[in-house]
Amino acid sequence: NKLGQGGFGEVFKGTLPNGTEVAVKRLSKASEQGAEEFKNEVVVVAKLQHRNLVRLLGFCLEREEKILVYEYIPNKSLDYFLFDPTKQGQLDWTKRYNIIRGITRGILYLHQDSRLTIIHRDLKASNILLDMDMNPKIADFGMARIFGMHQTGANTNRIAGTRGYMSPEYVMQGRFSTKSDVYSFGVIVLEIISGQKTTFVHQSDTIAENLVTYAWTMWRNGSPLELVDPTILENCQPQEVTRCIHIALLCVQRNPKDRPTLSTINLMLTSKSLLLPAPHQPGFFFPNRHNQEPDGSESSHSVIRSTSHTLNDVTITDLDPR
Repeated sequence: NKLGQGGFGEVFKGTLPNGTEVAVKRLSKASEQGAEEFKNEVVVVAKLQHRNLVRLLGFCLEREEKILVYEYIPNKSLDYFLFDPTKQGQLDWTKRYNIIRGITRGILYLHQDSRLTIIHRDLKASNILLDMDMNPKIADFGMARIFGMHQTGANTNRIAGTRGYMSPEYVMQGRFSTKSDVYSFGVIVLEIISGQKTTFVHQSDTIAENLVTYAWTMWRNGSPLELVDPTILENCQPQEVTRCIHIALLCVQRNPKDRPTLSTINLMLTSKSLLLPAPHQPGFFFPNRHNQEPDGSESSHSVIRSTSHTLNDVTITDLDPR
């Protein structure tokens, strides 16, 4: 009945006396997640009710035993399909776009609509579960932090997370905020579109680029669709895909202030006529002669044009309603 194993322990499939199937997360005794972090996950998830978040049904904390009981999600996690060549075909562009939209709604609820400010801090493809209809549900709140209405971030001396998904300011300075989640979301969107892991390295002409750098290079070269997973390229909607790549690059910009909020991202996805600002150079960008400006400076203008939307230099602040 073992469903999987992570850094904090194992997950098993179980059945309650009434026949309800559940996922039982049993933390290992050697887990770094202690009693306080366990209680944190219980407190956070118990307050949340949203269709794009995994629902907590119960828990057990007795001596060294720490168990969380969640609703059972039958289709495993997003990475199970996304990065397996034999399963990628099950996620066509329509499903992938719906997954992007669902993740957006889930994070928006955490950041704003739940009446709390909850920063997940560990958003990644393996923490996005898929139900029978391939609808996404955000899971694993062990690292989440709850803030008051007017607080949006904090500092920590303990850097914990997954390589490739963590924002530059968190990795280098221990600063995390809602914009850290936005960065992780942008990486996930690039993974969904490309079918490649964030740690993927594109090698050509002796040049090695990670996924974010490769996406930026393709965007700067005016060929963003080269990023798209070949299994969906023929049947996708190029304008919609290009817009999603554009949004993802806005999310992974180096400066947190330049990244859009989740409410703005949701607006960008739902309003196709909305003008998008040009993205700036992303965080963890590895420059080379193919993706730099002639003078070595970063670009403030995009070379991409689409009939579905126009790019301009409006700031994210201008898009965000007060």
